[in-house]
Amino acid sequence: MAYPKIPLAQSIIQIFLAKGVTDIVISPGSRNAPLTIGFAGNPKFKCYSVADERCAAFFALGIAQQTGRPVAVLCTSGSAVLNFYPAVAEAFYSQIPLVVISADRPPEKIDIGDGQTIRQENVFLNHSLYNANLTPNASPSNDLEINTALNMAHTRRGPVHINAPFEEPLYETVKKLSIDVTLTPYARYNRSLSIEDIKASTNIWNAATRKLILVGSLEPDSIEPEIQQLLADDESIVVMTEATSNLRHPAFIGNIDRVITPFTPDDYLRMQPEILLTVGGMIVSKRIKAFLRKLRPEHHWHVDPLRAYNTFGALTHHFEIQPNEFFEQFLPFTRKVKSDYAVQASRISFRRDERHLTFVEKAPYSDLKVFSRLIPAIPQGVDVQVSNSAAIRYMQLFEIPADMKVFCNRGTSGIDGSTSTAIGAAVGSGNPTVLITGDVSFFYDSNALWNNNIPDNFKIIVVNNGGGGIFRILPGHKETPVFNTFFETEHNLNASHLAAMYKFGYMTASDDNQLKQKLAKFFKEKGRVILEIFTPTRTNDAVLKEYFAFLADPKK
Repeated sequence: MAYPKIPLAQSIIQIFLAKGVTDIVISPGSRNAPLTIGFAGNPKFKCYSVADERCAAFFALGIAQQTGRPVAVLCTSGSAVLNFYPAVAEAFYSQIPLVVISADRPPEKIDIGDGQTIRQENVFLNHSLYNANLTPNASPSNDLEINTALNMAHTRRGPVHINAPFEEPLYETVKKLSIDVTLTPYARYNRSLSIEDIKASTNIWNAATRKLILVGSLEPDSIEPEIQQLLADDESIVVMTEATSNLRHPAFIGNIDRVITPFTPDDYLRMQPEILLTVGGMIVSKRIKAFLRKLRPEHHWHVDPLRAYNTFGALTHHFEIQPNEFFEQFLPFTRKVKSDYAVQASRISFRRDERHLTFVEKAPYSDLKVFSRLIPAIPQGVDVQVSNSAAIRYMQLFEIPADMKVFCNRGTSGIDGSTSTAIGAAVGSGNPTVLITGDVSFFYDSNALWNNNIPDNFKIIVVNNGGGGIFRILPGHKETPVFNTFFETEHNLNASHLAAMYKFGYMTASDDNQLKQKLAKFFKEKGRVILEIFTPTRTNDAVLKEYFAFLADPKK
């Protein structure tokens, strides 16, 4: 086996291998040649080549999202590393272990006019857990920095940056390693609630008759079914879940926006919680955020072993523990209290469900109608990746099957990288995966398809409404050239040429009958396929507004 001659490169490769960081996404370049030679030449590493650095980083993020293990992404020096930043920010807020390795020139080459040089040290400072700025020569201090970075990515669940300066010659190899490295083990945390925490919190909990549990982005199987049932059986508890919570129970409210949007002032007061318990990552629903920011609970507790965001301006306690462990340790000390909180929420939810079904059945062909067809058509065992903006918000309005896994880049809620992440997730999980995406997000990340690692069990559904249709729903929409050009980004593009270039099968639908027919065929097609669904640009916002009005008015 050939090893890079440069000792620093040998150190990085040995430490990564020893610590089990073996998924390496490489964007081709010259300055990173020593590491590329070392990683790609060692069969113990699984290496992927992705030319576009932004796509490469999101692809790596998708793998890490599914495996839960740190995944490295490697690039050459200069502006290449800056293209990693969107994925770094997403990994930071979504708590995904992403390891960025940037090759660099030696310090004396920076800021003297040398080619492909920028100030790379600490470039991700605001959105990384650790920044290891290595020196050109192998040393114990470099080993410590590499160890620390990998330990942080693993235990603190987020992005780290390792900046490695190399001097030419870059391509020389040797038959034997010339150095030994120092290793530090991963830390192990066995977190539990203190007796003081349990006493103080259960006293508050047992006195409250309105307790709202709100679940954001969460890994599948994070909370045991027995615990879910205990929560469902308590009449003082209402559990609201988002599509990305991957938590489904018949008694939980899984369509927050369609329940809350038509609330009357009395409904808001009746449903105002005394205790808000939040679990999981970022919340999609703007309406639940507006509700809880206006009528703040007296107590807001967040359960997460690492971080707690004061999303509603009412955070009073952070339980630094995994959700399942929290409930296992906490619930035995609680008691049920007489309350009609869950019953009231269930009645409201039942009325909304009836109204929802009535409207959707008669709704004209539109984005809303399309999503009502998409979700039931997805076969069992297919993982769902959803792009941001309108796509994930429409997903929230419909019932998600209990066994369906749903993922979305909600850390920064950006449209960039959705396709790249979905491809990485399909690789990382090995499961059949479908991406449901809007047209702007899809075209924005079209370089994602320039990837030889796309598995055959990956499919894409593009809902093409001719622009950023969500802006038509937001306040301030006016039909003007400025709006159409600079907000909605109106276009006449389609995915047919991209499908042909990247060897995807391609199907289209432009009305409800075509959609039903094509969906029946789409998931049966072998190999990679794009289904592009065209919807009427000028109709979608009106249908959605009418939908919410219909939910609120029983006379319609």
